[in-house]
Amino acid sequence: MSVMLTKFESKSNRGLAFHPTQPLLAAALHNGSVQLWNYRPVRGVAIHPSRALLVTGGDDYKIKVWDLKPQSRRCLFTLHGHLDYVRTVQFHHEMPWILSASDDQTIRIWNSTSRHCVAILTGHSHYVMSAQFHPKDDLIVSTSMDQTVRVWDISGLRKNTPNNGPNNFETFDTFSTVKYVLEGHDRGVNWASFHPTLPLIVSAADDRTIKIWRMSETRAWEVDSCRGHFNSVSSAIFHPKHELIVSCAEDKTIRVWDLAKRTAIQTFRRENDRFWILAAHPNLNLFAAGHDGGLIVFKLERERPAFTVHGDMLYYIRDKYVRTYDFNSGSDIGLLSVRKFGSPYVPPRTLSYNPAERAVVVTISSDNGLFELSSLPTQSNGEVKDSSADGKRGSAHSAIFVARNRFAVLNKTSQLIEVRDLSNSVVKTIKPPAQTNEIFYGGTACLILSSTSTVVLYDIQQQKTIAELNSPPVKYVVWNADGSLVALMSKHTITIANKNFSQNSLIHETIRIKSGAWDDTGVFIYSTLNHIKYCLPQGDHGVICTLDNPVYLTRVKGKTAHCLDRSARPRTITFDPTEYRFKLALLRNNYDEMLHIIRTSTLLGQSIIAYLQQKGFPEIALHFVQDKNTRFDLAIECGNLDVALETARAIDRPECWERLAQQALKQGNHKIVEKAYQQTKNFDRLSFLYLAIGSTEKLSKMQKIADARGDPMSRFHNALYAGDVLGRITVLRDVGLHPLAYLTAKTNGLEEEAAEILEAAGLTEADVDDVPAFGKCTLQTPSVVTPTSNLNWPSISMGESFFDRALANGHLDGDGDIPHINGNGMDSGVGASTALDEWAKDEEPDVEEDGWELDAEAEDDEEKDADEEFEDAIEEEDLGAGAAPGVSENELWVRNSPFAAEHVAAGSFDTAMQLLNRQLGVVNFALLKPSFLSIYRSSHVYVTPIASLPPLQLHIRRNPEETSPGRVLPVATRALSSIRTELSEGYRFVSGNKLSEAQATFRSVLQALLLMVVSSDNEAKEWRDTVTAAREYLLGVSIELERRRIAQDEPDNVRRSLELAAYFTHCQLQPQHMQIALRSAISVFAKANNHATAAKLARRLLDLNPDPKIVAQARQRIAAGDRNPRNTVEVSYDEFTEFEICAATYTPIYKGSPSVRCPYTDAAFLPEFKGKLDPLIELTEIGATASGLPAPR
Repeated sequence: MSVMLTKFESKSNRGLAFHPTQPLLAAALHNGSVQLWNYRPVRGVAIHPSRALLVTGGDDYKIKVWDLKPQSRRCLFTLHGHLDYVRTVQFHHEMPWILSASDDQTIRIWNSTSRHCVAILTGHSHYVMSAQFHPKDDLIVSTSMDQTVRVWDISGLRKNTPNNGPNNFETFDTFSTVKYVLEGHDRGVNWASFHPTLPLIVSAADDRTIKIWRMSETRAWEVDSCRGHFNSVSSAIFHPKHELIVSCAEDKTIRVWDLAKRTAIQTFRRENDRFWILAAHPNLNLFAAGHDGGLIVFKLERERPAFTVHGDMLYYIRDKYVRTYDFNSGSDIGLLSVRKFGSPYVPPRTLSYNPAERAVVVTISSDNGLFELSSLPTQSNGEVKDSSADGKRGSAHSAIFVARNRFAVLNKTSQLIEVRDLSNSVVKTIKPPAQTNEIFYGGTACLILSSTSTVVLYDIQQQKTIAELNSPPVKYVVWNADGSLVALMSKHTITIANKNFSQNSLIHETIRIKSGAWDDTGVFIYSTLNHIKYCLPQGDHGVICTLDNPVYLTRVKGKTAHCLDRSARPRTITFDPTEYRFKLALLRNNYDEMLHIIRTSTLLGQSIIAYLQQKGFPEIALHFVQDKNTRFDLAIECGNLDVALETARAIDRPECWERLAQQALKQGNHKIVEKAYQQTKNFDRLSFLYLAIGSTEKLSKMQKIADARGDPMSRFHNALYAGDVLGRITVLRDVGLHPLAYLTAKTNGLEEEAAEILEAAGLTEADVDDVPAFGKCTLQTPSVVTPTSNLNWPSISMGESFFDRALANGHLDGDGDIPHINGNGMDSGVGASTALDEWAKDEEPDVEEDGWELDAEAEDDEEKDADEEFEDAIEEEDLGAGAAPGVSENELWVRNSPFAAEHVAAGSFDTAMQLLNRQLGVVNFALLKPSFLSIYRSSHVYVTPIASLPPLQLHIRRNPEETSPGRVLPVATRALSSIRTELSEGYRFVSGNKLSEAQATFRSVLQALLLMVVSSDNEAKEWRDTVTAAREYLLGVSIELERRRIAQDEPDNVRRSLELAAYFTHCQLQPQHMQIALRSAISVFAKANNHATAAKLARRLLDLNPDPKIVAQARQRIAAGDRNPRNTVEVSYDEFTEFEICAATYTPIYKGSPSVRCPYTDAAFLPEFKGKLDPLIELTEIGATASGLPAPR
């Protein structure tokens, strides 16, 4: 015997024993426990379609019905009647019937309510292998090892259900008849099932074939056979939604067959396990297969629909039709059929949309990857266009649009990226720098390449790698509205990065990530198998809501998430964004919205409290907490003594009072300290506290308390604190310390008390002659000058926080109309809208150009003052013979610092100018003279001790506690925060249409930033960000002033005016100011009848989520552009190609073109300006070599 037939297997057994009569086996385990097994297998199982019931049938001839409720999982009842193994069981979809098939050659129908057998179907002459109810009709199909398939009519059973009396076989036979006997298999038939909608039956048999049968009212016949399995076919079922058959067999394969062609289209193979059974989910795209080693659950097709979003439109594919869905109106229209593209059973994988050409490129994974480029019809006239009519196809794994008339395709096999035009001709071929599995859009003329372990941002024009990130294989890429952030989604991770991958944060999920979309606040919302979650740009993430079934997010706006379900049908989910908007406002310091959320929402839970504590906002968390212990901890952490005292009284535990006393003592609130010591009865500390605050009355009370307590040490301390010498002597005598009592009396001049002590001790004066004589004690208790027992000690005021003020009063000033601005702490756009209305007037206001001139006479006076100061500063005193002067403070400052501002503070203007030239390329120092003088004067103080002497010059240090000469530095005369305040003033000038003042302010900011001292890397980064912001605004304001000058002085030069208006919109401005620039440009282009460009600018305006009134105006402009898509005046402006603006000529410098830069602001210039003075800030030499700001100290 060479084969062991294993019927049952377990592990780690040390003792075994069979039951003599029942199918039970006892197993003794090594861990000391005993298990009792029923080793007879269970062959059939089914779940009720609407109730929490499970039915099983096994080799014990029994049918058991089980309760599936988690709280009461147990066997409800057992049905007896079969005489051999039970093969299959099933619940009826409507009636309370259970169907069972058995090796006793019968099929039985049981009533689950009465728990009796109501019908026995006999006729098979061998084992009945399966029996199934029809999904709608009163039919049953059964199979048997007698090589037949039988269809039974049980309509009589529904009409005349027999009584619940004893079983009567003659009665049973009258309610069911054999309708058809299907013969055609050469060996035993294992399985048969009905088609869910058509009059078809599929059967699987040991003759290795699958047969399809058709039924009519009168007969049934064989349609065809599917051949391909190499061993007995165990099971075959129809696909619930597609014209497919799924089968499994003992040849270790699962095969998928085309119902129409009867050919196998897919095969899944296992190495060692035979397949025995198949099941299909009634609603989802899920199948299960049982094999020798267990079971597998699988899908036949990809569920994620191919989709893309542009503006307010969703383009997606359902049932191989390209459709468009309007998020606003909800209209859903079919545009293009792709049913002839690729395999009819494989859905398209990706969809890329080109709005300029209204074209789509679709990819599919069949046939080793295909793509098809098709144009969408402009109007839907009821007849859907077929993509095969004019579509252009090719082989590729991925395909996406990268420009208006270009798309890129990836061939994984050859590892080549081909850039093609709209005629499908190859324009450029690129070899990717790494093994690439997917390509995604990476910005203008850029691609994101995904490999197994990295993500590469690749420039396809220059053919070079811009940046690279380590990441698991990226499956999907989602950009935010302005293209500044991108989410790279893998199977279990999300990487949030900026557009050049220089900053990123990683989120890891244990469950599979399905999709994602950016919220209008800059928060990434993503879905997993069972949750919708959020992710802030900094990497904080949390759960928004729970899902019953996975969805694929397409757009998130406000409280609504638009998504596609598993059947690719659009739906919306309403959720509460309060938690993540609160966290976003917290990170952006937008206190208005935080307070608005606190008042109008109910943010509860330990997660939000822990988050606030983690971010350093315990005072805000205090307003969410109701638990007394947590409130006490938060109150102590943020120093809120009132709340801490209130909660300590409620808790009333010694450790709480001790912590409260420590915190109150730190803040100098001795009244609360007194209460805490009283609660804990800490008499010693209480006495010392009364001494410190000068409360003599309470000290005397403490003496009485100490006397009552009988504590000699406490009595002595209180007498000492109160200056009661007699009291101290009494305590010393009471404890037997007569020598100390005698000395205390003698040193305080109390001779009578001293004599009494000697007499009590049995001594005389002669006995203490050898004791040294001490003078009278001069140490007395200091008298109280200012009683503070009723006054708390003064403490340094840290300033009342925003929330302390707002929540103490219950409201903010103007609390009624708090704007909800989605987590963005910038100024409201109301001022911008008002200013824009003024901009839109026909007559532009006069622009003042003289806001930056300096008064010459004032300069002369300042020079004289400075010369006098320098003379005073270097004036030397006469030194004595042999004395040498030390190193001056000014010279130490110059030695110790690499920053020009500190050299200026030391009066060393020459070295400061050299540093500015070497570090930042400054050549014109005339404009910086007022700043130099201001810094020098602010770093010194002059004191005149005697009227007849010259004043003394005192040097103000930043670190006065420093004693080492090598580390002393001058005071920082201006902080970065004050410069940013000035920058905000410039923003307000832009909002108020005061462009000349704004230009002067931004230049002043850039001049002040030259003379800044940074002390940390974060401060250096903030300095650079401020320089960039000021440069962009200065450039934009200068462009707009030049446009206004041309409009006034050269009204015929319309082309130049249009170009400048367009270039203004490409400066990096804040959203409210970008809305101003776009609306101004739209107005200018519309007046010039350039409606096409005006419409494009209006679409950019909509992406900024402006006010509804502005949205309506923008849509009108877009509609006008669609009606008349032409430009009357041709301008030099290409919005599809990335460019910078020359800060001298105000013309574009396209990517890849030569340019030179300002060494300070990094502004771009044409090459011919190299070596000239920067006209933007009038300080630096264009193209000069500079080392940059020194490292922070």
